[in-house]
Amino acid sequence: MNEQVARDVVLVRAIETVDIKSEILSQEDRMYASRSAKELAQWQAADSKSPVTGEHFLQQRSELILKRLSERTPAFAAFAQRRPGLKGFSIALPVAGLIVGAGLDRITDPHRVDLLSAPLLAIIGWNLLVYVVLIAWLFVPSKNTGWASKKLLRKASAGKSAIKRKLPQVLSVALLSFMSEWAALRDRLTRARLSRTFHLTAAMFGVGAMLSLYARGFLSQYVAGWESTFLDASQVHAILSVLFAPATAIFNIPGFSIADIEALRFTRPQPADAGARWVHLYAGTLLLLVVVPRLVLAFIAHWRASALARNFPLDLDQPYFRKLTAQAGANEPGVLRVLPYSFSIDEARDRGLAAVAAMLLGEQARVMLRPSSAYGEELGDPVKDGDATLTAVLFSLAATPEKENHGAFLEHVLRHSPRGIAVLIDESAFAERLGGPDGQQRLAERIALWQQFCSFHHAPATIVNLLDPARRPIDADATPIASAAP
Repeated sequence: MNEQVARDVVLVRAIETVDIKSEILSQEDRMYASRSAKELAQWQAADSKSPVTGEHFLQQRSELILKRLSERTPAFAAFAQRRPGLKGFSIALPVAGLIVGAGLDRITDPHRVDLLSAPLLAIIGWNLLVYVVLIAWLFVPSKNTGWASKKLLRKASAGKSAIKRKLPQVLSVALLSFMSEWAALRDRLTRARLSRTFHLTAAMFGVGAMLSLYARGFLSQYVAGWESTFLDASQVHAILSVLFAPATAIFNIPGFSIADIEALRFTRPQPADAGARWVHLYAGTLLLLVVVPRLVLAFIAHWRASALARNFPLDLDQPYFRKLTAQAGANEPGVLRVLPYSFSIDEARDRGLAAVAAMLLGEQARVMLRPSSAYGEELGDPVKDGDATLTAVLFSLAATPEKENHGAFLEHVLRHSPRGIAVLIDESAFAERLGGPDGQQRLAERIALWQQFCSFHHAPATIVNLLDPARRPIDADATPIASAAP
C-alpha cells in the first residue's frame, strides 16, 4: 500500500469512527461501498490471476466513500484532494541555499583569500559537528530523538490545521482527528523527507560557496594571506594542515610549509599568484567535507523516503481493518486471544466472548481462551503460544482494581504484546447482584473506577457484558488498543 492509498484509508477510518450516528455517511453508504469494493477487488484479482487482498479491497472502498462525500460536500472535496508535504519548500530551500552560498564573498573582502576565513571555517566546522551528532544519534535508543519540532512535522504531514467552516460539525471533527492521526503515522516518512531537504540545502550552500570563490577569481585578483593577534605561523600551519589534508591528498594539490605560511602574513608583500592554490584548497575541502557527505546523506534520506512512500507502514491487523477485510474474504479469520485475570469463564460467557470477537474482528473470528491467571500468582509470558490477531485482557467488574495485582498483570501483558492489547471489563457478574434503586449508580461508579484505573496504566478499557453482549455493543472502529510505552 503506497502513501496516497494509506492516506485515503486512514481518512475514511477517521470519518467512520467519528460518525457513529451515521449523520454524514449512512449505513447504506457504507454497505454499498463495501459490496462494490468487494466486486472491484475480485475483478482486479481475477485479471491479475492473484488472490483478493485486503489492500485492494480497502483501496477501492475508500475511493468510493471519498468520491461520494466529495459529491455531497464540495468543501470536503478540496480537503480530500489536498496533497500536503511542503513540496514547494523542499525545492525552494536548496535553491535558496545555493544563492546564499554564492553570495558568501560579499561577507568579507572579495579581493583576498583569508586563510583563516571565519565564514568558510564556520561552514566546515558546522557540518563536521552535524556529522558527529548524527553518529551519536545512532547509539541513542530513544525513538523520539530528532531535530524536527512536532509543529513542523504536523504541518509537513497533514498541512494546515484550519478546517473550512462550511463543513458539517461531525465531518470537521473527523478531519481534525484524521490530521492528528496521519501526522503520527507519517512521522518517519516526514522526517526522512525533511532530512533529505536539509541535507540537500547544506550541499547546495557548499556548492554556492565554491562557485563564489571561483567566479571572483576569474574577475579579480585574489591576494592570499592571514593575520591573527593570538596565533603564530606554526599554529596556523598546524590548523591548516589538518583542515586541508583531505584536499591535498585526493586532489594532489601542493602542500605548504611553515615558511610559506609566515610569508603570507598580510603585513608583508604578497606573491601575485598566491591566491589560486588557496582557492583550490578551500574549494576542495568544501567539496570533500560538505558537498559530498551531504549529498550522500540526502541520497540515503531519499531512499528511505521512497521506500516508505511505496510501502507505507499501516497496520492492517487492527480490528477496524480486520473487520472490513473479512467481508471481502481477503484474509484469514481473525483470532482474539483472551487473557482472563482471576476470572473463571463458564459456558455462557464463553459464547459471549465469541460474540465480542465477531464485533471486533468480523463474523468468522474465533477465540483463543487462555487459562485464567490466579490472583497474585507469579507472572509468566502471556503470549508465547500461537499467533493471534488481537490480544485482550479480561477483568471482572465485580473485582476492585489493585495496582500491585491487576495493574502489574496489565503492564506485564503490555510489555509482551508488540501489537498492543484491548482491555475488556465484563460487567455481567456485578450487574446481576445489584438490586434496588441505587444499582445503576453503583454500576456507573464501579465502571468509572475501572476506567480511571486503566487510563492510569495507559490502557483504556472497554466495558462488555458477556451474558448479554447486545447490551454493550462494541465497535471495532472505536475500540481503543493500548501499546507499551516506548
